[in-house]
Amino acid sequence: MGTGSLTEIINQYGYWGIAALIALENIFPPIPSEVILTFSGFITLSSRLSVIGSIIAATIGAVLGALVLYAIGRLLSTARLEKLLAGKTGKILHLKASDVERAAVFFNRHGGQAVFFGRFVPVIRSLISIPAGMTGYPLGRFILFSTLGTLIWNAVLIMVGRLAGHAWPHFVSLIEVYGKILLLVVLIIGILALWWHRYRRKKEDH
Repeated sequence: MGTGSLTEIINQYGYWGIAALIALENIFPPIPSEVILTFSGFITLSSRLSVIGSIIAATIGAVLGALVLYAIGRLLSTARLEKLLAGKTGKILHLKASDVERAAVFFNRHGGQAVFFGRFVPVIRSLISIPAGMTGYPLGRFILFSTLGTLIWNAVLIMVGRLAGHAWPHFVSLIEVYGKILLLVVLIIGILALWWHRYRRKKEDH
């Protein structure tokens, strides 16, 4: 979906368009929330849409999208994943069923932070909802941290769009660069953490 299509939907459907697009962005990460939110802020300068209303609509859409992925995670469940890893899939991925249990324990301890801060990282903001559902992270806390994280993200980008005015596309480019760098940093940390986990497990086995 191109930038023109996204802005046209917001122009035509207002708050409903913002909420629907952000919900889809959560489910399908390739849809750029940066464009949706900054344009939503810009359009408040020349339409009946307000900053507060746009932030609320975007936050409702984000939480609804997150709940869809959370539900998918619940359908997968750790038990099914453990069963899957007990076979050939586990050998291919070099993962054991016990790794899933450890991940579940980790997520239940630090899930709030992961859900909250994950909302500021492209792609991660969508994917983080699946392990939350899989590990059975409490729904109430999931909604709370998702709402807080997305509320801040949405408010910042909508205000950027409003303050930038007609220069909003330039700021979208800057935000996308920031997002790619942050995603790369998160991926590197994740790879290093996985390597350290395997290294420790090999030492324990010996």
